[in-house]
Parts: sequence; C-alpha cells; structure tokens
Amino acid sequence: MGFERSCLSDHIRRELAGRILDGTLKPGERLVEMRIAAEFDSSQAPVREAIRELESMRLVECSPYRGARVREVGERETAEAYRVRGALERLAAETAAAGCDAGALRAVVAAMTAAALADDREGYARRDLEFHRAIVAASGDATLARVWESLAFEARTRRTVLRGDLDWPAIAAWHLRVVDALEAGDGATAGRLLEEHARSFATPTPGDDASRDPKPKG
Repeated sequence: MGFERSCLSDHIRRELAGRILDGTLKPGERLVEMRIAAEFDSSQAPVREAIRELESMRLVECSPYRGARVREVGERETAEAYRVRGALERLAAETAAAGCDAGALRAVVAAMTAAALADDREGYARRDLEFHRAIVAASGDATLARVWESLAFEARTRRTVLRGDLDWPAIAAWHLRVVDALEAGDGATAGRLLEEHARSFATPTPGDDASRDPKPKG
C-alpha cells in the first residue's frame, strides 16, 4: 500500500510540475488538495506528499494561512537548475562509463532523432530524459540521482523543447558523442560534453522577459 501511494505521489508531482513549468498553473494559483485528489482519484495523502516535494523543488510555496500556491519560476532559476544539472551529470558520467549499456543508449538516441525529425516534441523530451536518466542511474550514486530528480527536469525538458530557435535533430545526434566516449571508457570526456550541453541551455531564450526574475539581494 505504501509503495502504491509513493508511485501515485510521484505521478501527481510530475504532472503538477509540468503544469507549473508550462504555465498551465499560474504563479499565485492555489493547489487545493481535495480538488487534486478528486482529479487523480486518490486520497489526500499522496497529494500532500506531492505538494511537499514540489515545495522542496521550489515550485510551490506553502504557508499556514494561505495554503500551497504556485511560485514564480523565472529564467534565472531555470538557468541555475541547468548549471547544477551539468555538474551532476559530469560527476555521474565520470563513474558511469563501466556500467553504461552503449547499445541501449544508441537506441534511445535513434528514437530521439526520429522524434526530432517528426517534430514530436513530447516524444523528444521523453527520450532525452531517458538518455540522461540512464547515465545518472549507471553511476550507482543514489544521492546524486535523488538530487538530479529533484530539479524537475522531466517538466523543464518539455518546456525547453518548445523552443523553435534550435536544431533539434542535430542536438539529438550530438548525444552519440557522449555514447562514444562512454563506450571507450572515457568518462571524463563524456562528463565534459554533458556539462557543456546542460550549460548551453542555461541562457534565457530570445524574447524572454528576464525582468520577471527575482532580483538578487545584497
């Protein structure tokens, strides 16, 4: 029962994170436990757990009198998340080379490329996450994996692939360079490539209103 509740909580968290990052749920909008529980046909306990996770991911803010509300997630915060992702994936790749299934990774890249050529953004995002998650998992570092998952990249990737200013088929094919390095046992090169890749997305998209970001204090 506890396992089922945990899986349901993860599903609710992923769905709500996606809605926050794609703008379906607006900044300041309340997350009402009973309403969410009814939507997902669950009790309130998994919803409460999902909201706690979203708060730890800084997508939601909770207060005793106002309940849970969606936070403003600005471009600066997204850029910071991508930089942290790059550092984590570099660490993962440095230890993952021996445990990676290069054949499986190549198959994922092929599916990613096919999705990009078909302009299937949702499919591309799903395969991209599968690729990066496999490398993180192959590191065998549970703490690193937990921190990586906390950055909500399932939702952030879906948001990123909506950008029309990038050559997605070329970016998909680029992932083969990472596979080649891992297959050669060169975790350092694979890690450097992954960090550079993540940092390339740590820049506001053309036309984004950076003024919405909270200003740094001090």
